[in-house]
Parts: sequence; C-alpha cells; structure tokens
Amino acid sequence: MKKLAILGASYLQLPLVLKANEMGLETHCFAWDNDEAVCKKAANYFYPISVLNKEEILEKCREIGIDGITTIATDICVPVICYVAQELGLISNSYQSGVMATNKARMRKAFDENNVNSPRSISTTEFDKGLFEKLAFPLIVKPTDRSGSRGVAKVFNMGELEQAINRALGESLEKKAVIEEFIQGEEVSVESISWKGKHYILTITDKVTTGEPYFVELEHHQPSGLPENVQNDIRTETFKALNALDIKFGAGHSEFKITEDGKVMAIEVGARMGGDFIGSHLVELSTGYDFLKGVINVALDQFEEPTTETENYSGVYFLSKDSEFLKPYFEKENDFDFEKKLLINELSYISNSSDRSGYLIYRSKQKINLK
Repeated sequence: MKKLAILGASYLQLPLVLKANEMGLETHCFAWDNDEAVCKKAANYFYPISVLNKEEILEKCREIGIDGITTIATDICVPVICYVAQELGLISNSYQSGVMATNKARMRKAFDENNVNSPRSISTTEFDKGLFEKLAFPLIVKPTDRSGSRGVAKVFNMGELEQAINRALGESLEKKAVIEEFIQGEEVSVESISWKGKHYILTITDKVTTGEPYFVELEHHQPSGLPENVQNDIRTETFKALNALDIKFGAGHSEFKITEDGKVMAIEVGARMGGDFIGSHLVELSTGYDFLKGVINVALDQFEEPTTETENYSGVYFLSKDSEFLKPYFEKENDFDFEKKLLINELSYISNSSDRSGYLIYRSKQKINLK
C-alpha cells in the first residue's frame, strides 16, 4: 500500500484525505492539533507537528517511508512539501520554486525578470513614505506570505497606507508587506496541472468579491464567460507565469485581472489548487476531471494526461452580511444544489475568508445567477 503524506488538517484538506482513502492509500496527516483539525479522524495517521516545521516533518516522513507528499488549497505548506520531497527524492517542484510561489515579494521579482504582465510594486518591512512616491494611488497592500485575503486592503492616500502596512505586517509571518498599484478590472483564476514542465489548463474561473477595502471573494463560477480571445490571452499569461516561478509539477491556481482595454495582468500564482472549493469541487463538477486524484497521482509519480468536458457549469456562493440576499436559498431545497452549509447563523461583514457564514455549491447546465 502506497503512503501519502498530507500537510494541513482543516476542512480545506478533508476532500484530499477522503480521496486518498478512496484510492486505497495509507494517509499520514501533519498539522496543529486543534478544533479545526477535522482530518485527524479521517486520516489513517495524524501527527501534531506544525506544518512549518520542515525538519521534524522530514524526519517523520523518512521514518514512515512515504511515497509522496502534497496538500491542497493552502500556500503555507508548499515550501515544506517541496523541501521534504526534494530531500527524499520524491516528485515536487524545487524548494526555491515553492518559496517564490508563496512569497508575494519574490513572486513579483520573478514576474518582472520574466516579462509577465503584473502591477508595479514595492516590498517593505516598515512604513517609509519615500519608498512609495513612484507608485500611483490607489494601492493594494498585502502581507507577503498569507492567503485568503488576510491583511489585504486598498488605500487612497499616505495616511491610509501607513495604517494598512502596519496591519499587513501584523498578519505576515515574516513581517513583510508588498504594496502594488491597484488594477481595475474583472477577476479570474486559472486552474491547471503540470507535469515535467508541461502545463494543462483545466478551466478558467470567474470571480466576484466584496470590493474595497478587503476584496474577499464571494462567488466563483466555471467555465468563464469572457470572450474567447481574452481567454486565449489569459492562457498565454498563465504559461508565462508558471514558467517564471519554475512550477513544473502539480496543481496551479493563477489569479489575473483583465483591464478595460483587455490587458491581462497577473496578480498572484499558487503552486497548489485554488481554495474556496475551486479545486476540490468545482473543477470536477464543471469539467469531469478528477482534480484531486490528478494531484495525488502527480505526487506518487503516476501522472495521467487530463481529459476535460465543458457540458456543465459549477460555482460557489459564500454567505455573509455582504451577500445577505442568499439567505433564502439556504432555507430551501434548490434544483441546482450540490452541497451547502450554514456555518454561523448571525451574519457579519467580512474582512477575510474565515469570516464567511456559509457556502452553497451548485452544478447546472447553465450558470446560476442568484440575486
């Protein structure tokens, strides 16, 4: 029986653990032991080791004799996965690639060096007014090493910028922030899988967010409704961005904005599945491709070229005070329901993805517009 190490144990990784179990694999899960570690009971073995402790995880994985290591939907585990796999001679991207794909400052540098269209930016460990005089407001401030919209804000002047930088530094694990020029436009992500440097684009996802100042995602829909010529440009920039970050194996989640004049701008690229059920649910619902199985097979050196269909639409709506109009759909059965859950009865406005009160995943022969 092959042994698969999985980093992270929250509800985000649960579909991965369940899929690996379904495939007859022996699952070894690493994470902090807290109330959010729902995979603790689902995995065959659980180790209460921080996902950032690469040396202890390496030692345990060597002792176990794992055949592969992976995760989904979280950036924080990616460098450790690459490190452990590299040390054990298993399939993964390089450790350097893993760091670039999870650190927004290093990512921007790689984009600049490889002519990937992206916003002008500066990274910093403190507020220094003189650093930002070459950038044009409005600006977006982000921690360099967090995801899920945590610590992200849009600012319009120096006073707001100082406050936003301090907030982002407080959220950052390395106490560093990236400040970039705001790009106005439609938001999409590209879901892909790579093998030995060849990239396969599975689908393009349209996004809806709360807007400023926090830009937390409220909706995802597949396939994209953008014109085909724009989608072709998105695919081209995806290949450039993945290559710039030296992503050669596994899932990719590449986020872009499309300006009014049709220019495709890379915002962030993850060397992992998209969260918010994009990779774990929506891709298979809309294309028929078992993305979870594909990611596991890459880690186990058993890659099979993906095949996709485009007969179905899929999507997810997130419930909050910002999207209160969704509440009636949580109180009745709908013919498009695939899965839904009310997490918190009391709705509140959200500043990051962990504040959301529920989700509704749909599958249909057409895009479902709930208003």
